[in-house]
Amino acid sequence: MDVLLNIVNYILGFGAAVFVPLIMLIIGLIVKMSFKDAFFAALTLGIAFTGMNVLINFMTGAITPAAQGLAEATGISLPAVDVGWPALSAIAWAWPLGVLCFPLLMVINLIMLLLKLTDTLNVDFWNCWTKLLTTVLTYYLCAAAGMPEGVAIAMGFVAASVQIILELKISDAFQPTIERITGIPGVTVPHAMMLTATVAYPIERLLEKIPAIENNNADAKWLRKKIGIFGENAVMGFIIGTAMGAIAYRDVQQALTLGVQAATALQLFPMVSKLFMQALSPISDAVGDFMKARFKGRELIIGLDWPILAGSNELWVTCILLIPFELILAFVLAPVGNIVLPFAGIVNICLVPGLLMVSNGNIIKMLIEGIIITPVYLLVSSSFAPWVTQLALTYSPDSLANVGGDALISWSTLECPDFRWAIANAFSGNVAGMVVLVGWLALFVWMLRGFKKRNEALKASE
Repeated sequence: MDVLLNIVNYILGFGAAVFVPLIMLIIGLIVKMSFKDAFFAALTLGIAFTGMNVLINFMTGAITPAAQGLAEATGISLPAVDVGWPALSAIAWAWPLGVLCFPLLMVINLIMLLLKLTDTLNVDFWNCWTKLLTTVLTYYLCAAAGMPEGVAIAMGFVAASVQIILELKISDAFQPTIERITGIPGVTVPHAMMLTATVAYPIERLLEKIPAIENNNADAKWLRKKIGIFGENAVMGFIIGTAMGAIAYRDVQQALTLGVQAATALQLFPMVSKLFMQALSPISDAVGDFMKARFKGRELIIGLDWPILAGSNELWVTCILLIPFELILAFVLAPVGNIVLPFAGIVNICLVPGLLMVSNGNIIKMLIEGIIITPVYLLVSSSFAPWVTQLALTYSPDSLANVGGDALISWSTLECPDFRWAIANAFSGNVAGMVVLVGWLALFVWMLRGFKKRNEALKASE
């Protein structure tokens, strides 16, 4: 086990910007691309991931202090520290059995491909930690419910297996929409964050019945047409950033600086995202030709990390617009159980990609759906805070060095909180969790059927 753990840690040490392109280089060579073309495509993909991470860190780093300033201005104190996904990932990997999630992911994916239960080949091993987190949370809740150690561990891995299967199924369903949005054929996103589209889907169906919303194709182009220059990414970022800075800092220089920083990020996101298309299109074409020549009538879809969607203006506009609502809801929900104030997770990237899928990029729908679902993120991250803190105390105490005292830690924008809460609580014997999980799975099946019809209509219109 120690040898396997060392191998995994070594691989993770490369980072997504090296590891994923390396996998794509190997795939390119397997499907008969020339080394020159495969290498250049892989290198461009690494550049795209690096550029996107730089921008996300830049924007989050600029907005987080402002969010803290807003919190201090209200005088409301919430006890759990939002440590964000990087810290949570490191803590989760500290669990000794976490290394088993790698072979679990690969074996399930291979079996489903062989049985034709999916067309997605998930090469996003970097985000295997999202399955690990579900495993650990389920294990802790099962152990707390009095289950024997071995049973609790097994239940954790069964929960992760369910998540892997659901991610592959949803990635198949979303692929046509992802191709339409990105312009990149043959790729999809089998990521935990996409599962929250399940609870957004019924809201979407209700909004479709409101003509004033449904009859407007309220994407970024529509917004620019309606409000002119104020609909431009950079201008919207500047206005919202400046407003946040003014309230948080009460200083003109700092407010304008934050405004320009937000404008910079929103202007550059679409530019960097074009590199994903430049990198992935030749590999996707080669994979398609390879599959057609050897498996008649079978298409293979490459599963990648969510940043391939980052060129969507609608995604970033919605992320920015949701920030003040996240902060307000964090305070409003304090009396009913929220103990987490969004800091590290203030830009809720985990929510918006799923909204982008179900809404077809309608900003009005995405904003409404986001406001309705945000409380789920806050309340679930609060409920998991004791278990996340226990995980850190047991296996990664150094991660709490900068937290101080007996403070709890969590992640305010925990991926797929609806699914994770339901399955962890259901598997631990919580009746409410069982009911929610059954309802969630029913919604998931309903959504898949809805997307099947949507995809058929999209194909017929081509």
